[in-house]
Amino acid sequence: MLVRIVKMSFEPSKIEEFLANFETNKNKIRAFEGCNFLELYRDQNNTNIFFTYSYWNSEDDLNNYRHSDLFKSVWAKTKPLFNAKPEAWSVDKLVSIK
Repeated sequence: MLVRIVKMSFEPSKIEEFLANFETNKNKIRAFEGCNFLELYRDQNNTNIFFTYSYWNSEDDLNNYRHSDLFKSVWAKTKPLFNAKPEAWSVDKLVSIK
């Protein structure tokens, strides 16, 4: 399993537009083949900073999503809203305690 973490910083006036786009597409992203989990977080102190956490069966599944029409349409609406370059990490989960 691969965990994808993406940090995004938005123009404050564009946050509602981002959230509306995420709301519209979150179930489609989660239903994409190979995606097992999707969450959106917001920084408590810098409220224009958001993070997505998604779990993928494999890097191939993530790459298939990243090259899909769904990703291209979501990213086309998201990218112009940024006020800083997004950052992304693909990591392996080592420990999970529930």
